[in-house]
Amino acid sequence: MSSLTHAQLLAAARAFCDSFAQKRPIEEILLHFASPPASSTGTSAAATSPSPTSSTADEGKTSHNRGGSEILVHEHGLPQLAPFLGQDFRGLAGARQYFETVGACLSYEDMRFMEFVADTAAGGEGDENENEGEDVDVGKGGKVAVRGKARFTWKDTGQSWDETFLYILCFDARAKLKTYEVWADSGAAYLARRGELGGSTREREEPK
Repeated sequence: MSSLTHAQLLAAARAFCDSFAQKRPIEEILLHFASPPASSTGTSAAATSPSPTSSTADEGKTSHNRGGSEILVHEHGLPQLAPFLGQDFRGLAGARQYFETVGACLSYEDMRFMEFVADTAAGGEGDENENEGEDVDVGKGGKVAVRGKARFTWKDTGQSWDETFLYILCFDARAKLKTYEVWADSGAAYLARRGELGGSTREREEPK
């Protein structure tokens, strides 16, 4: 299989980000992620576990060596600050749980993405010689760093804040997401959750 070109990598990243900007349903967002390996029987933990893995540190070190379509979603931050932070959500079921958890806590407006930096040389994790026991000719994916902005609101308190965030997207050779990492303002989310985000309440929101 041929490797992704720079243009293909950027197109895949833009399509994924556009799904957020357009507030597409979770089902559509999940279409951007890699499918389970063809050899999967649907019984692997990565494909079926509905909850993030927190006690499998060794698995975390070796999961990228399994090749195929191992999916990881991780938003960096302390788990004590928000229920979607600091946990590894694995597989399509884990990705779904991440998006459902975020959606239950937050709403957002005016999401836009203004910077995409693609690296085809980085390759997708597990796309090179780490696919032991699988086809060798799998091609290479790549990684894209994305900077975006949006106005978020913690639903329970109605407190809002403007935020700049960063994504690191790792794609396989089929331009499907394998790793989705998020760096955002976890401190603002925590304060808004507690109703302590001073000067950033409902009255600051622009009229519809």
